[in-house]
Amino acid sequence: MWLLDLGNTRLKLARADASGLGTVTALAHGDAGFDAALRDVLGQGAPGEAAWLASVAPEAVRQRVEGALDARGLRPQRAVTRTECAGVRIAYADPERLGVDRFLALLAARDLGGDQLVVSFGSAITVDLLDARGIHHGGLIGIAPAHARQALAARFPALDRGEAPTPAAVAFGADTPEAVAAGARGQALGLVLAAWDDACAALGRPPSLLVGGGDAAAFADALARRLSTRVVHHEAMVLEGLRVYARTVAD
Repeated sequence: MWLLDLGNTRLKLARADASGLGTVTALAHGDAGFDAALRDVLGQGAPGEAAWLASVAPEAVRQRVEGALDARGLRPQRAVTRTECAGVRIAYADPERLGVDRFLALLAARDLGGDQLVVSFGSAITVDLLDARGIHHGGLIGIAPAHARQALAARFPALDRGEAPTPAAVAFGADTPEAVAAGARGQALGLVLAAWDDACAALGRPPSLLVGGGDAAAFADALARRLSTRVVHHEAMVLEGLRVYARTVAD
């Protein structure tokens, strides 16, 4: 079956079977060649395969992806957030208000077992706490470093001195662009460190840290250096959660 994770900037897709995920392809849906690239990837499968789609993208983008699936004879089933699923019970009273990407990441975390602080470094930073019983304690949403830098430049023209050549390379900047980049990165790290500390207090024990999203690689090592816990970088945790969801719903 096909699994598709349609985010705010990228589509990740892979075929999966009982043994797990196959090769994951990531396509930026803002690129001019997106539709052709998607057709090429889908052409590697067989017409009529099952397809599951999780989307937080604008409706127009979702319709383009669904059109490409239809052209291959695939009728996608859309994943939706549920109050309970695959051993997870979410904290939100109205499941529609919890993004399906966060929901599926919780399913992936539950599949790993234990207490998990689930962090996604994407267009926004999201953090969710899931305990070993599968109870979701809620979460938080913060601004991604790229958007923080843009917001500072827009609000304070004196700080608009261009981009740092290597935004994530320094802890302390020696020029304004570097200082802004270091500050935005530090805020992102601080958000997760504070959430982890609060999670330890809520659980009475430290959870593992599960990180994903397009910018996760830039933060995983930095978090591991600062925390006395296991940090796991899962590049496709929404797709893995979608695989769990499809298996559960199909059963």
